[in-house]
Formats: sequence, structure tokens, C-alpha cells
Amino acid sequence: MDRIEIPPLWLLLFLALAWGIGQWLPLPLFGVAGRWLGGALVAAGVALMGLAAAQMVLLRTTFIPRRDPSALVTGGIFRLSRNPIYLGDALVLTGAILWWDAPAALPLVPIFMALIQHRFIRGEEARLRAHFGDAFEAWAARTRRWL
Repeated sequence: MDRIEIPPLWLLLFLALAWGIGQWLPLPLFGVAGRWLGGALVAAGVALMGLAAAQMVLLRTTFIPRRDPSALVTGGIFRLSRNPIYLGDALVLTGAILWWDAPAALPLVPIFMALIQHRFIRGEEARLRAHFGDAFEAWAARTRRWL
């Protein structure tokens, strides 16, 4: 099950839920501004995910959940967030909700973030702590989990 339970599948599920909520309970609220802001958030989220994944690849460590890391990435985008890929996921979800003008789906964003934190981040942080000890603790003390 761990091999198929990956964050992008959760993101797709939440995107489908958000779209469905928007169809089921249409509340046109954001209009053209929502399209612009939503598009910008989706683009920022995808860019953030790409930058973070590229940094991890350059340092030859995994970005796949539940695998043991070979390096602790603390520079670049990881100075701002310990989880820039998951932050990118949350931005994509928020942006899609704004793009689809589905304000009733906005509560899905904190639910998604809580689920990701519970299902993935806690385990990843435990692995990082086990592999890198004090270096991880120092980084965690100066860098927030999300932003």
C-alpha cells in the first residue's frame, strides 16, 4: 500500500473533491480575479515543487516519501520551508479552487495539509532526525514546516 499511497495521488483526490464541490455547490464569488490569482498560485506551486525536486536531485537524495534520505537539504528553497513540495501541493489546490470559483471547497486546503502532515511529513521528519540528528534539529529550529 505504501508504494501506491503517494502525495500526488492525494492531491489529485483533493482536486477532484474541490471540483466536485464547485459543481455541486456553485457560489460564484471570485470571478476573473479568481482566475488570475488561481492561475498564479498554481504556477507558483508547480515552480516551487520543481525547484525543490531539482535541489534534491542535485544533492542526490530522494524526494520520494518513505525512502531513506542520503543528504539533508537545507539551502535554497529549503531555507524558507522544510516541505516546499508539499507547500507547492497546497498552493496548487488553493489555486485550482480559486480558478474554478469554488469557495465552498476552500476548507479542503487545511484538511489536505493536515492529512499530508499526518501521513507523510511526520515520518519523513523522523527519518531525517534519525539520519542527521543535530543537523536536522538545528535546521528544524530555524525553518518552519510549511512557511
